Amino acid sequence: MSTWLRELPDHLILTVHVQPGARRTEVVGTHGDALKIRLAAPAVEGKANAALIAFLAAAFGVPKRGIEILAGDSSRSKRVRVQSPRRRPDREWAQG
Repeated sequence: MSTWLRELPDHLILTVHVQPGARRTEVVGTHGDALKIRLAAPAVEGKANAALIAFLAAAFGVPKRGIEILAGDSSRSKRVRVQSPRRRPDREWAQG
């Protein structure tokens, strides 16, 4: 089990480290005990958080309202809840 992932009956909790201002949005591995995600959005006016929510919603097959930033709204280190994921790309991310 990955240290950045907590599985609960109806949702997942991800610990992520984001790198805003990247060329493209993608998962690039881990950063300590967190999943590292590069975001093709600047860290201004909530744009990076919006890009993170959109990326995770698409990856897990949930609507954007199914993604919630629980902690770290203005930080690179965040805890994110994914409600009732329909897809599980985190299984591939854990291997890569």
